[in-house]
This record gives sequence, structure tokens and C-alpha cells, in this order.
Amino acid sequence: MKRRAFIAGLGATAAWPLVARAQQSAVPVVGFLSSRSPNESAAVAAAFRQGLTEAGFSVGQNVTIEYRWAEGHYDRLPALAAQLVELKVAAILAAGGPPSALAAKKATSTIPVVFSAADDPVGLGLVASLSRPGGNVTGMSLFNATLVAKRLALLHELVPAAGVVAYLTNPANPSVKLEIKAAQEAAGKFGLDLQVVDASTDQEIGAAFAHLVERHIGAVIVAGEPFFDSRRGAIVELAAKDAIPASYSWRENVAIGGLLSYGTPINESYRNSGVYCGRILKGERPSDLPVMQPTKFEMTINLKTAKALGLNVPPTLLTAADEVIE
Repeated sequence: MKRRAFIAGLGATAAWPLVARAQQSAVPVVGFLSSRSPNESAAVAAAFRQGLTEAGFSVGQNVTIEYRWAEGHYDRLPALAAQLVELKVAAILAAGGPPSALAAKKATSTIPVVFSAADDPVGLGLVASLSRPGGNVTGMSLFNATLVAKRLALLHELVPAAGVVAYLTNPANPSVKLEIKAAQEAAGKFGLDLQVVDASTDQEIGAAFAHLVERHIGAVIVAGEPFFDSRRGAIVELAAKDAIPASYSWRENVAIGGLLSYGTPINESYRNSGVYCGRILKGERPSDLPVMQPTKFEMTINLKTAKALGLNVPPTLLTAADEVIE
């Protein structure tokens, strides 16, 4: 009997790893595919996890996350997306704008994909419509192109002497044409000369600011661009070094020394993406989840930076600002 008990116990022990693996496989895995960098994405990654928690999923308990970072190199995204597909993740968060969203959509037609932010997702071919996305993709829409006009208006009010304004953008981003068109139309309304300056590498960012100095360009609007997000500190430092007033899409740039920002709270977009991923894990289909559109917009001004640039911030801007950093 003891021998039989021992053998039975041995059998149970031998079977335990199989049971453990089965239990582990029962825990859904969410792929986090980002065109950005991990060091500057801590806050948005936390917001995504918060959204998962709100939907009933706690990382490390009933869900796990596999992270893949392109660090601003969009050509890496297809291979990173393929890795997540091979892992048979339950869903993919395509973080960091259209580049990651398009890479995830191309990599799979069956695994649900939630994009964290995309201008004109219909025009980009991500979804069939905002209300009924269809297919396996849904997510959060941002109004970066639409908000270019507002950013230009605010920058013009803050730096009225700047008759020539640059728009710094990344030609590798699929949304670039839409944003440039919006910027040019807005500049025309204000009688400003808008110069589009491209940068898609670290060297080109440096060259772009050298160009702004050489051409005596009065101010610059920095596109809300994942590659630029992954180089946020360097861009803010260059603008400060060259004493160029700069407007940004995200508060995060102003918090580290940028002059002005106007846009949607990016953390909120990631939190909502987490909620959507949680709903999908519970059985809802992405085709039935409408693309969310932002309802909140924030303006942030850094008074210390304005003073360093010799700018007097109009009282109207101070009153309208959601946050003034002193």
C-alpha cells in the first residue's frame, strides 16, 4: 500500500507541472506594442494598467502583459507585432499612434487590437467607421490634426512677433499629411509663414533645430508624434538652448521645461484603452466597441520657461490655462 501510495504521489508530483502550465495558460496575456520608449512611457503604461484594473483585471493575478518597445524606430514594429502574435496573446494594445496600430492590424486579423491614439482611424484604414469599427480593431481617436489650429493660435498669441513659424514633424508617421494640411490652413488664417521641418532620426532632430536658428524662425510647433515623445527630453533641451518658443501636444513636455501645450490628456487615452482591453478579455468583440473620441482638452503653460525666453504671458492665456507651472 505504501509503495502504491508512493507511486500515486509520484504521479501526482509529475503531473503538477502540467497542471501549473495549464493554469498559467488560462491567465490571459495582453501584448503591449509601443512605438515609444519604456523610460518615458512609465506614466501611460501605469494608466493602461489602471484601466485594466477598472475592468476587473489585476496584473500578476488574472492577467499578464508582454511589452514590446520600438523606441521610436518604426521599422521594428512589424517584427515586434509578429512576436506577440506568435505568443498567441489574448489582445494587443497598439500604443504610440498609427505606426504601431497599423503594424498590429497587418500582423493579425483575429487577435483583438486596441490602439491608444490615432488621428482619422477611418482614413488610415484601421476601422470601417467610428461607431461600428468592424473587424478586430478599435481604440481611441485623438484630434491632433484638428488641434493644430488651436496650438498655432495660442502660440501666435504668446509670441505675436513671430511671423515665421515652423512645424516639426516626422515624415514616417502615416498621419503627417493630415497634420501638415491643418497646420498650413491655420497659418494662412493668421497670415503666418509656416515652414514644415522634417525629422525622423536623432541626427535630423538636431539638424532641424539648427535650421530654425539659421533661418531665424520665431517659434515652432512640435507635432504630437511618438518618435518625438521618445526623444522628449532632447527636444525640450534643444528648444531651450536655442531660445526658440515651442508649442507641444502634451503636458508632459511642459512639465520638464517646455513652453506651452494644448491637447488631450494622453494618460486618459491609455486608461480607456485598458478598460477596452478588459472588456474584450471578458468576451466583448472589438467590432462592437465604438472608437472613443476625447472630450477633455488641457492647456499648460510654463512661466519659468516664458520668463527665460523674455516672453510676457498675456492675462487671457493665464486665465484660460488649465495649469500654470511656476
